[in-house]
Order: sequence, then C-alpha cells, then structure tokens
Amino acid sequence: MKIVEMEKAPIKRLPMWPAVITGKCPRCRVGNIYEKPMYSLVGQKINKACPHCGFVYEREPGYFYAAMYISYAFIVAELVTLAVGTSILTGSHNPWLYIAILLSVTGVLAPFNLRYSKVLLLHWLTPGIRYMPEYSVEKDTAA
Repeated sequence: MKIVEMEKAPIKRLPMWPAVITGKCPRCRVGNIYEKPMYSLVGQKINKACPHCGFVYEREPGYFYAAMYISYAFIVAELVTLAVGTSILTGSHNPWLYIAILLSVTGVLAPFNLRYSKVLLLHWLTPGIRYMPEYSVEKDTAA
C-alpha cells in the first residue's frame, strides 16, 4: 500500500512595506506593535508581545533607547527640509518665522517620529529579527 503525502499549499508571503507603514510585527506581519493609533491621546504604548505570533518586541532591557537615535535622524531631516522650504517659499530672514514653523511641525510630527523609529528599529536595524511566513498563517480556532 502506497501512502501519498498531501502537498502543503504554499504559504502566502505578506509584503514588507504595508507591514512597516501600519506598524505590524516584523516576524509575522499580522499583529500590531502598538496598542493604540498613532495620534491617540492615551499614549504610544507598545504591546509586550505580538498578539498573533507571540514575538516579544523588547529584545532586552533598554532595547528601544536605540530608537532615540533614529528619531534624531528623522527630526534633523525634517528640520533641514522645512528650513530650506521656508527659505525658498517665503524668502524671509525673520528668525521668528523659522522658529514658529519648525517648533510647530516638530510638535505635530513627534508621535510619527517616536512610533516609526521603533518600527524601523524592529524591522531593519536589529540583526536576527526576520520575517517568517509560516507565522503569518491564521490560527486554527476550531481546535
């Protein structure tokens, strides 16, 4: 009697960019990294682990301090772009105009910088964390 093995259906790979933009887990790309939306007034609290695959986000104590440097890079790029853009568009040399624009935009983009510096740290800048398509499969709830 010959036993025929059932071939497994190929696992669908989830794309990287939508996972980064929406703040999904770097291992399964399904579970949310953050508990609340970006501009929530409640805060920017990260889940301890992925609700889908169980991946622990904080790899070691103080892990997310490295995200501070990524946030610095974001803010420098934003401020330089804004200063050059303001100079070109207004032609003004009034320092108070620059201070008002740069400080207000910095305040508005602070949640973006905080959130995406941590997401980029998890997705690209930490060795050993990689996407595993087998964790993307929906859990069987019938068991």
